[in-house]
Amino acid sequence: MTLFADPSFFVLLAAALVPAAALGLTGHSLRRYGLAVSLGFLACVFAGNPAQLAGLMAFLVLARVAVLWLAASPGSKARYGLAVAASLAPLAVYKLASAAGADLWGFVGISYVTFKAVQVVIEVRDGLIGARDLGLEDWLYFLLFFPQFSSGPIDRSRRFAADAHATPSRDEYAGLLARGILLLLAGAAYKFVLAAWVHRGYAASAWGSASGGADVVAELWLQVRCAYQYGLYLFCDFQGYSLMAMGASYCLGIRCPRNFRAPFAAADIVDFWNRWHITLSTWFRDFVFMRFTRWCMHRRLVHGRVRTAQVAFMVDMLVMGLWHGIAPCYIAYGVYHGLLLAATEWMRKKSRFYRAHRHQVWFRVVLWFVTLQLVMFGFAIFSGQVGVALGGVLNG
Repeated sequence: MTLFADPSFFVLLAAALVPAAALGLTGHSLRRYGLAVSLGFLACVFAGNPAQLAGLMAFLVLARVAVLWLAASPGSKARYGLAVAASLAPLAVYKLASAAGADLWGFVGISYVTFKAVQVVIEVRDGLIGARDLGLEDWLYFLLFFPQFSSGPIDRSRRFAADAHATPSRDEYAGLLARGILLLLAGAAYKFVLAAWVHRGYAASAWGSASGGADVVAELWLQVRCAYQYGLYLFCDFQGYSLMAMGASYCLGIRCPRNFRAPFAAADIVDFWNRWHITLSTWFRDFVFMRFTRWCMHRRLVHGRVRTAQVAFMVDMLVMGLWHGIAPCYIAYGVYHGLLLAATEWMRKKSRFYRAHRHQVWFRVVLWFVTLQLVMFGFAIFSGQVGVALGGVLNG
């Protein structure tokens, strides 16, 4: 069974939400029921793949030992480094093995579970989470909460725990339930109607030669059309999943954060990443970009705040690209957006022309249009089709 995809999942989801509604509307806590339901759904997901289930169990044991070991002495730099490394090790092994054509320590949801596990380790190190806050039940519920398990959104541990331990009133839960059902319906419309419709057009438009290379204009138009279709499909599909994940979370009393906010209306690339896959970009901002920036400034490795931010953007997006996979298209995508973010940082902080015209309508429209083209070209890089097109040109 695949979460938010198979018909069997939605039948089970409807059945699981009936007791949740009964508990919530009668003023009972949903925390233990939510954990039990999550374990049940994951049992269905891994039922046909015992190797992946074993990988998940091994990951949980390793991550749990690492965070408890750090909690015993959170000020130790050595323990902190080893705890982060241990939490990241399964994902690193899986990505490296996948790049070599093997399947080692992989399981559904490994990327997002790793994000959560590493986040808890960092928050223990920062003193935001104490040893008393690391109960096994709460920790497992945060990591294994099924609506957010395979593709996010990436929640924050303390925010999640606050919702999980709260018992909303009847009226408050009724509002959550109503919103959750609407989000589930909206997400289904995005994923199974809009995304499917756009994908049909994208699949019908073959990348590659439209005219045997004879008509350059037709060839270019084909590439642009495919880039837009793929970008729209990616948005509709992921937005659909994210909305359904939010909907199921709300029905279980968890106010799952939103993942998209009109990304194609972004004024520039920085604004785009504040609107696209918001929980992922903010996770990287808080745990990669900001920490690398402080590390650089403390050691004075780069001179100037703008230059430091530019280097941090490059590191941040390169890591994001590698997180997607150790493949040329993902690495190129990370480098591409790192360069765009670095250029945008210079434009915002150093460009006199930008400061003089940034509030003028014509300039904002031009900047939006340019940003949209850059974003769509980035999706073409991400999909690997730029490499395919370049290969066709070179071979032709």
